[in-house]
Amino acid sequence: MRTIKSKGQGQALSEATNSANALNDQTHRLPSLVLQASDEPLTVIEPSGTWNAINLRELWTYRELLYFLIWRDVKIRYKQTVLGAAWAIIQPLFTMLVFTLIFSRVAGISSEGIPYPLFAYAGLLPWIFFANAVTTSGNSLVVSANLITKVYFPRLLIPAAAVGAGVVDFAVAFVMLIPLMIYYHATLTLSVFLLPIPIVLTVLLTLAVGIWLSALNVKYRDVRFAVPFMMQFWMFLSPVAYPSSALPQRWQLLYSLNPAVGIIEGFRASLLGQPLKWTNMGISTFVTLGLLLYASLLFRKMEKKFADII
Repeated sequence: MRTIKSKGQGQALSEATNSANALNDQTHRLPSLVLQASDEPLTVIEPSGTWNAINLRELWTYRELLYFLIWRDVKIRYKQTVLGAAWAIIQPLFTMLVFTLIFSRVAGISSEGIPYPLFAYAGLLPWIFFANAVTTSGNSLVVSANLITKVYFPRLLIPAAAVGAGVVDFAVAFVMLIPLMIYYHATLTLSVFLLPIPIVLTVLLTLAVGIWLSALNVKYRDVRFAVPFMMQFWMFLSPVAYPSSALPQRWQLLYSLNPAVGIIEGFRASLLGQPLKWTNMGISTFVTLGLLLYASLLFRKMEKKFADII
């Protein structure tokens, strides 16, 4: 019995020695294992800041989705319509006729030597695009609630797609300006090469106001009722039916803070050969970029809660 017990104790001692040696070997190999692990790529997940900037790389990655959203909005807009895309021409054309009757024939408002129908249509083109696209994009997130709550993608693409669909209408309505210019014998000048500037500013201003209102509309649903009234009020504060020169000189600087002033004036000047007011254009550019930056940051801040409250 003593021999067996002594053999058992020796075996246990041997196993304990082997375990200690193995543990010692692993301890010596630990620095090399740590060094090898440190070479592996690590992904650190951190909470985003309150006022994070827009991720342009992510937006570029989803550019195909933006295209399909624009195409979807265009098809929905003209689905089961008799006249189709002709509605993009009918709205500015009939509005021009009403403005000509009221503001030119009745009120006798000057159009600075330009035939008033041509003057009004050139102002209505950027304005109607702006007003319609802002109204559509302001309600776009609420309309796309099912899409937002089911799959992840940059939410900014939804109001941006509404603005992109408005660009299609703008291009169709622009075609009607050509026969008007021919009828009134308006000649193009070198100023036409400046036309991309007011067009790009119009799109940026529309995008800024659209994404700002779309974010607010998710939280405050009465925004969609206020937008049509706001756009009507804004139109009469802009030189759509009248020239900015109709205002007294002392109000010109304050009036030019409206970004639509420089944009509409620049649009008319580029097409109709009028002198371009670079001061108003510069103010409109500065205000538009400021609004776009603010709206983007606000949208980025609020979009984390869209799926919860929409």
